[in-house]
Amino acid sequence: MGMPFYVSPEQMMQDKAEYARKGISRGRSTIAMEYKSGILLFADNPSSLNKISEIYDKIAFAGAGKYSEFENLRKAGIRHADMTGYVYSREDVTSRSLANAYSQTIGTVFSQEMKPLEIEILVVEVGASTEENAIYRIQFDGSIHDEKSFSVVGGKSEELTEALRSHYALTTLKGAIKICREALDTGSEQKTDPQTFEVAVLDRSQEGRQFRRLSPRELATYTKA
Repeated sequence: MGMPFYVSPEQMMQDKAEYARKGISRGRSTIAMEYKSGILLFADNPSSLNKISEIYDKIAFAGAGKYSEFENLRKAGIRHADMTGYVYSREDVTSRSLANAYSQTIGTVFSQEMKPLEIEILVVEVGASTEENAIYRIQFDGSIHDEKSFSVVGGKSEELTEALRSHYALTTLKGAIKICREALDTGSEQKTDPQTFEVAVLDRSQEGRQFRRLSPRELATYTKA
């Protein structure tokens, strides 16, 4: 009787991580960036399917990688937030609690299933001031990173992070859009097409719901010289 095929746990985890990274890198990038009045979410997204979404009053979600996988998580996050707000109070729904819930779910899949999720996600929350903003990046293995100023998921995220690190400044919404667009141009082999941009903001100056999508016409006014 032959010996069963054996793969060490370390090798299995490395293979899963490499598989997930390759899948995520094939997608296009999404950026979350603080600006003076809130948080900008900027994605290069030629598809009609949204990568950016509202989760709750002051909280938004952005995904990169395999759409069907992060879309399921987005819907689960909305249900989690609605239930928490209904059973307890709306103040109990925070980006930190959502990020922790996502981390546990994604981490469990990575450690227990044969195929990992090919996704990275952002959970962001606008605060009463810039110091109270929150940007959480959750990776394919469930790791959480508490980011400051900006964060990038999907595509050439490392190159974009370096570009943003060199050019980031806390500026107006128009300035933040310009920085994101220039960073995406830097990380792309060809100039990006404004028609493929998906852009939204969490704007603390708005009354009530603070999530707002920018239409192509509105975005064009911000990208004019």
